[in-house]
Amino acid sequence: MSENHYPWEKYYGSVPATLTYPDSTMTELVADAAKHYPTYTAFDFMGKSTDYQTMLEEIHLCAKSFCALGIKPGDKVTLCMPNVPQTVICFYALNLIGAIPNMIHPLSSEGEITFFLKDSESVAAVTLDQFYPKFESIRKEVDLPHLIITSIGDALGAVMKIGFALTKGRKIAPIPADADIVRWKSFLKLGEAYIGSYKHEGHADDVAVILYSGGTTGTTKGICLSNKNFNALALQTAAMSVTCKPGQSMLAVMPMFHGFGLGVCIHTMLVAGCRCILVPQFNAQSYAELLRKKRPNYIAGVPTLYEAILRNPDMEGVDLSCLMGVFSGGDSLSIELKKKFDQFLREHNAKIQIREGYGTTECVTASCLTPYDSFREGSIGIPFPDTLYKIVKPGTTEDVPYGTEGEICINGPTVMLGYANQPEETANTLKTHADGKIWLHTGDLGIMDPDGFVYYRQRIKRMIISSGYNIYPSNLENIIDAHPLVHMSCVIGVPDSYKMQKVKAFVVLKPGTKASEEVRESLFAHCRKNIAKYAMPYDIEIREQLPKTLVGKVAYRELEKEELAASGS
Repeated sequence: MSENHYPWEKYYGSVPATLTYPDSTMTELVADAAKHYPTYTAFDFMGKSTDYQTMLEEIHLCAKSFCALGIKPGDKVTLCMPNVPQTVICFYALNLIGAIPNMIHPLSSEGEITFFLKDSESVAAVTLDQFYPKFESIRKEVDLPHLIITSIGDALGAVMKIGFALTKGRKIAPIPADADIVRWKSFLKLGEAYIGSYKHEGHADDVAVILYSGGTTGTTKGICLSNKNFNALALQTAAMSVTCKPGQSMLAVMPMFHGFGLGVCIHTMLVAGCRCILVPQFNAQSYAELLRKKRPNYIAGVPTLYEAILRNPDMEGVDLSCLMGVFSGGDSLSIELKKKFDQFLREHNAKIQIREGYGTTECVTASCLTPYDSFREGSIGIPFPDTLYKIVKPGTTEDVPYGTEGEICINGPTVMLGYANQPEETANTLKTHADGKIWLHTGDLGIMDPDGFVYYRQRIKRMIISSGYNIYPSNLENIIDAHPLVHMSCVIGVPDSYKMQKVKAFVVLKPGTKASEEVRESLFAHCRKNIAKYAMPYDIEIREQLPKTLVGKVAYRELEKEELAASGS
């Protein structure tokens, strides 16, 4: 490959091969969109619309509120919420004052929340009232000066607020009046009373966000991403979409603690002057209703989302001629699923194909995408503008010829700054090659053809992907092994027609402990307390012993083969 021309560039069509990236913060880029399109809708949420000007005013008020609490530039604040307006407002408000949002899954277990708070050294957290019990339970273990509690009702209009209070809101236990928390309305009043400076002069290369991933080793790590990482992604994604224009809309179902949801469904859309239809929780029936009523121009999701749409009888008769882009990521899109969904789109009046992307949280999210007007069977597409892909011999920095399998490496403006407090892991993942460039080693195997189309093969690292979520077996095994009756455990992914994979655990009990339903239930209870719902084992099988490799390690691949044989796959 020459320095100035790469084989995939001839497939860009109208997409520029290079873009200009401003020395701006994320909030500055969104504020620029608000200046140009103040009356356009920024986001919809359960019947209530908020325009860009109002959103910007709410971001500034929230920024003052954080300052009034004593949050300073460089401080980390954990946001543990689904896709609700408060998540969007807090995210950009923290960026405005130079603080760093630490984004975590709202269904995280108590043990995981404890880890995330300690690892990030968060000085505050914002969460919904329904998750308050988990935070209250762990506060004795962590130093968390400020806990801000909001609710779905805080983001609703008057009529919907009453309706919510009478339905789902009734299931949420009331928080004691003397709880050591700051309630959302009181929090915003702090901002209204705040006098003083609050805007921080940030730059493109500042740490702006922390997201979590297992990296190439499976150990949970905080990924430090910059303003430029997110802004570059927003500009690249809008360019690669080809059709993106202000005023268009995205059905934002991918969660904001995930690079895909945060980077593509929220930040890209807001930088482009588009509308985010915020969906706090995926439900097949309500999703069909949103497609029918809201008629979004873009949808993005993991393959299981598209499986669910295909299976959903409520989709019958829904006109999808509004769609200008359908994007799949987070897991491999099978050739068969792509064929079925492309046919489904045609049958529902859409004139586009589903476009598969690929990326890792270490480069925010997608960095490679199927071109707008073509595809190659089994390919994950071509690199984004200003992004380079190469395939190297695993364990080295040596390039391999086109058509040869090796490790996928990425270079470009979205590649992370590094792992938080993990210099060794950062050095193992970000490596300087002979060309002098810093390359992200993904831990994934793939092939590049002579035209620059990339084909994903499999993970080098041991990882389970279930409904688009990365699950690291070693993490779960550490948790299960901590149970007082467990001698050793092994966790594997079992094929599942809906989730792609589901989690199964195999356990050997300590000598003298007999297997019983009571013991099994004790294991499940231990898992429920310490493992997030999406990663919970669907089954825990107790065995006398586990298969071993020649060097004495648990032969997890043997267990995977057993399960495949048992399922007839």
